[in-house]
Amino acid sequence: MRLKDLPIDLESGRIELDTLELESPCLIVVGGGKVKIAELPAYGETVVVTHQNKVKRLRFVEGEEF
Repeated sequence: MRLKDLPIDLESGRIELDTLELESPCLIVVGGGKVKIAELPAYGETVVVTHQNKVKRLRFVEGEEF
């Protein structure tokens, strides 16, 4: 699965992320008391699907240069 959980500090409600450890562009989604991170594809689209003000799913459409 592409999505990985990011830990939340329960006392402060903050997330900590070391940007130097990221190897490629990424997407961070915050909602419903959860935080998740996903690497973006090299070629393609990433669609965030919402329903009733909640994130329902992320859809990755990948392609390759010809």
